[in-house]
Amino acid sequence: MATTALHNAPNMSLRIALLTYSTKPRGSVIHTLELADALCKLGHQPCVFALDKDGQGFHRQVDFQTCAVPADPYEGDIDGLIKQRIGEFVLFFEGLLQRFDVYHAQDCLSANALALLREKGDIPHFLRTVHHIESFRSPYLQDCQEKSIYQPDRCLCVSDLWQQVLKTEYGIAAHRVINGVSDRFSTEPDGLENLVAETYGINRQPVYLTVGGIEPRKNSIRLLQAFEQVRATQPLAQLVIAGGATLFDYQDYRDAFMAIAQVDDLKEALVLPGVVPDEMLPALYRLADAFVFPSVKEGWGLVVLEAIASGLPVLTANRAPFTEFLSSEEACLVEPENVEAIAAGMLSITQPRPRPISPETITQRYSWQTSAQMHLDLYRQLQSI
Repeated sequence: MATTALHNAPNMSLRIALLTYSTKPRGSVIHTLELADALCKLGHQPCVFALDKDGQGFHRQVDFQTCAVPADPYEGDIDGLIKQRIGEFVLFFEGLLQRFDVYHAQDCLSANALALLREKGDIPHFLRTVHHIESFRSPYLQDCQEKSIYQPDRCLCVSDLWQQVLKTEYGIAAHRVINGVSDRFSTEPDGLENLVAETYGINRQPVYLTVGGIEPRKNSIRLLQAFEQVRATQPLAQLVIAGGATLFDYQDYRDAFMAIAQVDDLKEALVLPGVVPDEMLPALYRLADAFVFPSVKEGWGLVVLEAIASGLPVLTANRAPFTEFLSSEEACLVEPENVEAIAAGMLSITQPRPRPISPETITQRYSWQTSAQMHLDLYRQLQSI
């Protein structure tokens, strides 16, 4: 096994396997890649393993080791899909000759896979970061989630909200770590702005941007309904909804969203670029006039940090975890279930006023280097057991 007395020394380089469910950009996936980058810069040897269902590999180039785990197509129900994905992780690691000092899962799927590998004696221990907890109708999915929380040797989380949930509902004392924001996101143009605007047809004002795709917990339908109200005052406004790669199929919700857009004639003001290439994303933020993110459930909300670092005024939900790092003076905090409140907030943040929070302030508060050091302390503790 990789855990040795040699690697317990505080200054020795650790071999760290970080597992995530997708090669596509989602919050926990970005967290994993940024954490790996910071660990690498601190002299360690991370490798990010991610399920790759389309064979295209990771969505961005990185300076550390990555490994796209083959994930075959599946035509059955969601329970069968989850079972297959867990099995694909297990099968891949069973055939992997490389061993690591630390195995760290960032989601339910990879945590279940690592639990099976530990049970078989293939790995000594593992950690899991609980970014947020879902409510599943499927007993099988709910059981997978429960196992992914109870079975790790250590649980981590990125917000006070989920740390408290884990304590009160699961009896688990989770270790708190932080998120960071990459210096790729700034107010300085990089020359791609015109290309991004032309590529996606961003040519009206004001431009409202959100990142995360169309799905229930992003509150996409209420955001669209609020945008419809906004257009009564700002008839040339555009709403850009970037992103969309997710494990679960929210097609019914997307269909309902598009039906509203069709009936209310919002299509010409709606921009749906899908997953934006990584190199274009910073410029997309800079093209916007405001960032709108009235999400009803998040682990943290990395995109909010990215937007602030890009110099945008932000609207988000007046609830945790957002209220853990933003005050009403720093962002427009609204009741996310109130369409009229979202609309009023959208209008207010596009009015000329002093910037509520400086990009420098947010980047100083949230550093991936600090996050990596917090993780390293926990990794060392686990190795000493």
